[in-house]
Amino acid sequence: MPHAAVSVQPIDESFCVYQPAQPCGVILFGVLGDLAHRKLIPALFDLMHRQLLPKQFFLLGTARNEMNDASFRQEVEQILRRAGKDTLDPGIWQTFLQRCYYVGGDYADSTFYQQLAVRLPQLEREHQTGGNRVFHLAIPPALYGQAVRELGKANLAQRSGTKPSWGRVILEKPLGRDLDSGQNLTWTLHCVLQEDQVYRIDHYLGKETVQNLLIFRFANAIFEPLWNRRYIDHVQITVAETLGVEHRAGYYDRAGVLRDMFQNHLLQLLCFIAMEPPASFEADRIRDEKVKVMRAVRPIALDRLGEVVVRGQYQAGVVDDARVPGYLEEEGISSTSTTDTFAALKLFVDNWRWQDVPFYLRSGKRLAQHVSEVVIQFKSVPHSMFRGLPANSLSPNKLILRIQPEEGICLSFEAKYPGPKVCMSSVAMDFNYQQVFGIKPPGAYEHLLLECMLGDQTLFARQDWVELSWGLLTPLLEAWQGSASQPPVPYVAGSWGPDEAVTLLARDGRQWHNP
Repeated sequence: MPHAAVSVQPIDESFCVYQPAQPCGVILFGVLGDLAHRKLIPALFDLMHRQLLPKQFFLLGTARNEMNDASFRQEVEQILRRAGKDTLDPGIWQTFLQRCYYVGGDYADSTFYQQLAVRLPQLEREHQTGGNRVFHLAIPPALYGQAVRELGKANLAQRSGTKPSWGRVILEKPLGRDLDSGQNLTWTLHCVLQEDQVYRIDHYLGKETVQNLLIFRFANAIFEPLWNRRYIDHVQITVAETLGVEHRAGYYDRAGVLRDMFQNHLLQLLCFIAMEPPASFEADRIRDEKVKVMRAVRPIALDRLGEVVVRGQYQAGVVDDARVPGYLEEEGISSTSTTDTFAALKLFVDNWRWQDVPFYLRSGKRLAQHVSEVVIQFKSVPHSMFRGLPANSLSPNKLILRIQPEEGICLSFEAKYPGPKVCMSSVAMDFNYQQVFGIKPPGAYEHLLLECMLGDQTLFARQDWVELSWGLLTPLLEAWQGSASQPPVPYVAGSWGPDEAVTLLARDGRQWHNP
């Protein structure tokens, strides 16, 4: 498909507000884990490099391993080198390392939290952070409840009536396994913390394209009048991975793709697409509208699962020109596992704007490409005036919101091919963030960590949204676990999933958009 160039007007700096974080200490639980190594520590370093961390800042890493501050700084140095940060300003490099400290211990042991209660005031006095604390729990979710209870017992995260300091807690997914466990976790959190202290992180919401959805929809008058059932035929949301379970076999085999991807990433994207305009650009006003969408999502028809749901599991195949094993052959996976590695859902939002417009959601592992995108497909023209070209032969307009790997927006439309005859071709106006603005978008965690330090919960899930999302998916999870449930259908690694997923749309006269 031919592509048209996109230009950008000079930026009006009066609208750009670069607000650095407030003075604070970040206490990173699980600092020696994979997430901290790949994402969190590099993100904090990047914030310092961009001068968005205050001088009054420190990082206190915690893990089970015995280690002192000096050896931890050596570990952090190696993490940053592996992330390619060693080419940046050596002065900032040393400043960051000098603000890194370590306390080892068992997260289920009260003694560990007593050590924190001694060490934190010392670091806060040294770095003048005013007692402001961010606890990032990059640990197994099964430990969340215990960790928060112990934080409460040691009085480490609660608000103080006599001090203006604040304490915030960041939680990674999954936030429970179903509705009951999700509600139990919320109850445990609220025994210690207020809701505005809880930051349930979803790194997809930190990506530029996802954030830009609000700007795209509500700062451009051209699209909002078309954003409804009169003009939109259907919506597709795809989050595809080429990776298998990698080192997460134990976690993934207990979770499956529905818990791992749909309960958070895909349903959040659906809400950004389907939400009504909020009254203001404020955290709770935006989250109110997302909750309204979840309340309007039609319950999944358990008596017609074959018509609205596809469940799959990958077999051996070829991905990126390399032979890969099937799920049941992966290390750490039982040969009898019925865990889903692919799912496709057909959902409806029962309200005035979206009535009877299907939302097709799919996600899976070992698929053909690593890509996340939202496709808004508009309705076909009602009548063709062009001789020999029936209306159904004209390609419908598509608006494609690319989330990764190359963030951007693409709009396709029909145009005349040069020449004397009336020949048509689909062309695309393609906006790529990095190409147009000349800079690489900041990482998702970089943005979300800064928002937490600033106290902005706009891009974090609220308690009621989490419970509504579990409420939608729990009946399906229970149906899959029932004795009469059919096992997941197989699909070849390197494909776009089971044939049944193709049929899910073909039954409606539609097809998936495969990049």
